[in-house]
Amino acid sequence: MEKLLEDSEISCAVFDETVANPTVANVEAARALYLNEHCQALIAFGGGSSMDCAKAVGARIARPQKPLSKMEGILHVLHKLPLLIAIPSTAGTGSETTLAAVITDEKTHHKYPINDFSLIPAYAVLEPEVTLGLPASLTATTGMDALTHAVEAYIGHSTTAGTRRASIEAIQLIFENLEAVYKDGSNRTARANMLRAAYLAGTAFTKSYVGYVHAVAHSLGGKYGIAHGLANSVLLPVVLEAYGASAHKKLAELARATGIADAAVPDPQAAECFICHIRNMNASMNIPTTLPGIQNKDLEALAAYADHEANPLYPVPVLWDKKQLIPLYKAVQS
Repeated sequence: MEKLLEDSEISCAVFDETVANPTVANVEAARALYLNEHCQALIAFGGGSSMDCAKAVGARIARPQKPLSKMEGILHVLHKLPLLIAIPSTAGTGSETTLAAVITDEKTHHKYPINDFSLIPAYAVLEPEVTLGLPASLTATTGMDALTHAVEAYIGHSTTAGTRRASIEAIQLIFENLEAVYKDGSNRTARANMLRAAYLAGTAFTKSYVGYVHAVAHSLGGKYGIAHGLANSVLLPVVLEAYGASAHKKLAELARATGIADAAVPDPQAAECFICHIRNMNASMNIPTTLPGIQNKDLEALAAYADHEANPLYPVPVLWDKKQLIPLYKAVQS
């Protein structure tokens, strides 16, 4: 990309210090580089962390007097960002089409979303070529991240006909292509299909939001630095199981739409088939069933963070308080 820019007589400055869960310090360092180099646009090249960092940089450029901590939540940017172009190198977060950026305060370990329409990139370039070198483990967990977006967007209480269609198509594409591209990372067609799936899932959850899988995963990423895709991969079947009857109808619809269960199977059994399929996908791609480092002494604080994020923002199938969230952390402790 740098060579192509140079050939087109476009100069660029590169910030390459973004960490797996982008921090306030990352954002401020990148913003300083942008200003020092007199830049006029942002290109977010990389995975979700790079794209979220670039969005937050744009927000800080647009609102120089407002710290990121004051942008947490919904519609606290409200200013136009510099031109932002997103080029995802993973098929997972869908950040190239969403209104969200998730940032971690490295001092407090608080990980929080910033949601504003101005954060949606002006352009998204879905080029499978840049995903061909992605390691198998990251291919798996970022793909399951996209699946989490699509499933949570579908089973919540704020769906539309459009987001339901996008979720179903994304889930179908992931079921048909993720394991194939995990086994053969050079499969360009499967890579392209996964990019489309991640994009569709992004369009769905940016309108219909996510649920407790994300709320719990964000708290773990902030506290322990656990990669978001990995956390979502491990948590997804656990949380879906915990939702119980409140999610059976919609999970059964997804099972039938994707051919996991036929029309004659009752909702509870069809839902269980869908969750079992996800568990089997994880197992086939060597994704663990637990996450390292979760400490009992941290559980109440982690659950409080997740509760704060999810309630009232996320239209979850059933509402839990922080005490009811603690078992989810215990279920994935190693």
